[in-house]
Amino acid sequence: MHFLQPLLRNSSLIRIFFVAALAVVTSRMVHAEAWLVIEADTGKVLQADNATMPWYPASVTKMMTAYATLKAVKDGKLSLDTLFTVSPVAASQSPSKMGLRPGTQVTVENALAMMLVKSANDMAVVLAEGVGGSIDGFSAIMNEHARRLGMTQTSYVNPNGLPADGQITSARDLAILARAIIRDLPEYEYFYHIPSIRYGRRVTNNFNHLIGRYPGADGFKTGFICASGYNLVGSATRNGKRLIAVVLGSSSGHMRAVRAAQLLERGFAANGLSWLRPSLGTVDNLAPIDASPPNLRDEMCGGKRHKPASDEDEETSAANAGGSASGGESAVTFFTAGLQPPMLKPSALLAEGPVASEPMVVYTGPKRTGAALIAAVAADTEKQATPRRGKKSRVAARKPDAAASPKNEAKTEAKTEAKSDAKPAPVRHANAKPDAAPKAAEKPAATADKPAAKPAKPKAAAKPKTETKPAG
Repeated sequence: MHFLQPLLRNSSLIRIFFVAALAVVTSRMVHAEAWLVIEADTGKVLQADNATMPWYPASVTKMMTAYATLKAVKDGKLSLDTLFTVSPVAASQSPSKMGLRPGTQVTVENALAMMLVKSANDMAVVLAEGVGGSIDGFSAIMNEHARRLGMTQTSYVNPNGLPADGQITSARDLAILARAIIRDLPEYEYFYHIPSIRYGRRVTNNFNHLIGRYPGADGFKTGFICASGYNLVGSATRNGKRLIAVVLGSSSGHMRAVRAAQLLERGFAANGLSWLRPSLGTVDNLAPIDASPPNLRDEMCGGKRHKPASDEDEETSAANAGGSASGGESAVTFFTAGLQPPMLKPSALLAEGPVASEPMVVYTGPKRTGAALIAAVAADTEKQATPRRGKKSRVAARKPDAAASPKNEAKTEAKTEAKSDAKPAPVRHANAKPDAAPKAAEKPAATADKPAAKPAKPKAAAKPKTETKPAG
């Protein structure tokens, strides 16, 4: 240890040593295209890389949609119990979505929970039309909030983040927005970390895998489109200190959470060594990069890679993270050794299921409590319980000339989330004739095996055979 004494007496050499170590660790740890970690209360930047590179926000857009809506609630322009109606425009949005029929009413509170937990694109439009009158009107409100908050690299053209050239932000601006949510909406901030929702018989966990898995996680939102990669704005609190992490362009839904956990862990562990690191200033003072947003479409969705229907990532096992996470986790160990009790590696921690919690019950219609709430939930459950076979037959009955519709339906199902959007579809056709179509489909199927015995019904047999073929 004697050889270290001259080094320890020279504070400048100590600084150089730790700055060099930090650079090595950073290069090994983070492979996301853009990332940022700040202190929530002061805005002090702890770590940053491409933090002011313009980026497509995808569904992290919904952070601002919720902010603008909740500001209107706080200002008395509406309430959480205000009813909004699902329009045809809202119902036509791409997944992920709740799939509610046009004309269905939903409270602001339930629409917010559905949007932020399930990342429901249709609920984002419901809120936009209800608050701003139209998508364009609400986008103007969003942009006004962005200008007021100092989000100089951000522009919005829709409330849900579906692909649009003019929908742009940066890690810097998203961190500024997260701070504004904490500062301006403390009484409504819980919307950003609801662990799960129950709609009828269907339970959906928050797409943000930090919630319920990473200790102290308490926000905010995920996002994905092919052009952006997998994005995440997250926050966590430990020993009274709250940090905000932004990860943009990660390779999967699991990895964006692992990256964020690694960054948060390093941020918490490095607090005691902050005097050794050069000051990076505050998030507001980061200099913007004058460039076009990178387009990751080929990397994320090109070739043989499956294109996800939404920012819900089904490949969440630690094995898919593989060795790419190990370097970062050893870096976490380097900085946390001797400073705090050891914890599981982020990949192992996030591979576990979320901590058990009671889902928030969401439902359609006006605000209800007690027996009325139970009845509303039962009604939504009954709609979801409609047999799939009956649904397909009723579609056929309403569109007898749609010979190609089974093929289109199969394509739609292939793009729809496995857990979330397959079951509510029967609700779509609840006003069709309930009995005639299914019987028409079943009876010819029985005669199709015996064409000689009943030659008088070949036409009736041929048509339902085509309609029932996609059932498998």
